[in-house]
Amino acid sequence: MEVGAAATTPGIRRRLRGWWTWNWLGLMPFIIFIIAFQLFPALSIVIKSFQDTHGSFTLDNVAALNTPIILGAYVSSIKISFLSALGGALIGFFLAWAITMGHLPSWVRSSILSFSGVASNFGGVPLAFAFIATVGHVGILTVALKSAGIALYPDFNLYSVNGLILIYIYFQIPLMVLIMAPAFDGLRNEWQEASENLGASRWQYWWHIALPILLPSIVGTFALLFGNAFGAQATAFALLGGGGNNLVITLLVGSQFSSDTFNNPGIGNALAFGMIVVMVVTIFIYSIFRRRSARWLKVGGE
Repeated sequence: MEVGAAATTPGIRRRLRGWWTWNWLGLMPFIIFIIAFQLFPALSIVIKSFQDTHGSFTLDNVAALNTPIILGAYVSSIKISFLSALGGALIGFFLAWAITMGHLPSWVRSSILSFSGVASNFGGVPLAFAFIATVGHVGILTVALKSAGIALYPDFNLYSVNGLILIYIYFQIPLMVLIMAPAFDGLRNEWQEASENLGASRWQYWWHIALPILLPSIVGTFALLFGNAFGAQATAFALLGGGGNNLVITLLVGSQFSSDTFNNPGIGNALAFGMIVVMVVTIFIYSIFRRRSARWLKVGGE
């Protein structure tokens, strides 16, 4: 028994030495950051979702998620996220196609990709203020159109679900472009030439070959856009303020910790726990389809 244990010890040590290298040391700040600001807060949210104000176990916080106001906020957030992701995916798809396969000058592609890199991270209060200054009640475009006899209001309202969807689409489009451009680059010219030699039309090539290849990238990116909008908080708060609690779940979560009237950290943690579940499903879908699309990108790059 002791001989067997002694024999296995060197093997374990060799495996550990093979697994550990000093290259891991450079990842330590990142690993510490993930644990401190991602895993630990998420675990804390899950635990506190099942605790009352005295720290005892309870299901009341989770049961409160079934109330009409909270369900309505979840449904509204899912609707906003889905529609903004759909709009951003459609526009971003054709824009990515135009700069990669539309035979545009190279400077157009580089300019759009550079702008997309900036615009995809432009959100929060500055983005809300930009739209308010442009298409708000007294925005530049609103006043200009009104002087030309075209009234945006009251048919259009920036401070509503439709207005929030419009703002979200602004940063969804460039994100779609940044992710789909490499997918279009992965389509090999030989595939289209081979299909044409076999008598296929351009439409048949796109329907039977190109789109099936691009579909994993499209679905995966759509899931990413959905999660991107579902977790947004600063832009919605800057636009709607406290009046948007029933429209956006992130605002309802914040009100449970900051409001004097609705202060209930237990329900706030339960709301955040529900958001974590939605985001985990979204990330899982994205990772699955990105792995599938990566195989085609690898083939196209060879």
